[in-house]
Amino acid sequence: MEIASCSILNTLRLSSTASNNSNNTFCNCYTPRNPYLVPSFSSIFPRNSTTSPGKCLHFNRFVAFSSPSSSDNQNPPQELAVLLEVEGVLMDAYRVGNRQAFNVAFQKLGLDCANWKEPVYLDLVRKCSGDEERMLNLYFNQIGWPTSLPTNEKGPFIKSVLREKKNALDEFVMSKSLPLRPGVEDFIDDAYQEGIPVVILTAYSKSGDKIAGSIIEKLGHERISKVKIIGNQEVKQSSYGQLVSHEGLSLGLNEQLAKEAIKAVSAEKQKIAEEVASMLKLSVEIDTSSSESLGKTVAALRAGAEYVGVPFQSCVLIAGSQSGVSGAEQIGMPCIVLRSSLTTRAEFPSAKATMDGFGGADLTISKLRGRRWS
Repeated sequence: MEIASCSILNTLRLSSTASNNSNNTFCNCYTPRNPYLVPSFSSIFPRNSTTSPGKCLHFNRFVAFSSPSSSDNQNPPQELAVLLEVEGVLMDAYRVGNRQAFNVAFQKLGLDCANWKEPVYLDLVRKCSGDEERMLNLYFNQIGWPTSLPTNEKGPFIKSVLREKKNALDEFVMSKSLPLRPGVEDFIDDAYQEGIPVVILTAYSKSGDKIAGSIIEKLGHERISKVKIIGNQEVKQSSYGQLVSHEGLSLGLNEQLAKEAIKAVSAEKQKIAEEVASMLKLSVEIDTSSSESLGKTVAALRAGAEYVGVPFQSCVLIAGSQSGVSGAEQIGMPCIVLRSSLTTRAEFPSAKATMDGFGGADLTISKLRGRRWS
């Protein structure tokens, strides 16, 4: 990070009486080259009014009570905090409802001959490494395509099946029939009993606020009151979120052009990867995440640490996605991957450990306490 004409510490130590002029000061004095490497601000910034003691964090249809943080009570910071992702961590929806969602999609599209029993589904997953488009192509190549479907319409047909399948899976997730991952409730209760803050991150959830909210509600109101939920609004209201929101104003023309170039290159990489995978009929995984997506993840991680008053290096992210792993690696936050049906064969070299679930020989609070990652 570069500092233009004045020290960042001098900027951040402005008294509250000068807060009305702070925005201009940031723009003139602070020129971040890499917004992800900004230091932790929970101990420097005055805590935002939205995080005052007893403030309720609103998340769609339910409310999680935010108790005073340790910094509010002027106590030493907690030695540990746990950040949980939603997809793959609180619930492994693909393991429980993915096959059923495909069958619902087949029915809605009038494909009476298509019905995936569990052995068929597992065989397709194994042969195609979980690539659902390839699974459908392989399946219909074996049993035959709909007779009324023109050859040049196979691509759009596959897309329509996947679209209906996603809608069906979303409905499954929002229903009461799909359970949370075994042991996650006991894990949260154990953390609460030992005074370890637990944060649930929804800000970069791919499923969206509505689906993420439905999953979290399965924890029950009493357990929800023991955790802090960090969505997009909480990230924006955090000290880090307010700082980086000035980024566009403080960047010079060259920096802005560089950011736009990164986005364009990322999009082109994604396009090429899809074309190559289609031509070779291979499952190709290329990290094409944009700097904007990574920045959103990093902001959520920093905001989660800030809201519980724990340095981000002392937090542990329990991730179920590559985006979370990448964000944690970017800022040096320890990360443990909880495998799901989507990541069963994936490798995460930057993670401290990869585990199969909660409790027993896998992830427990005592292991986190002792930093026993393996």
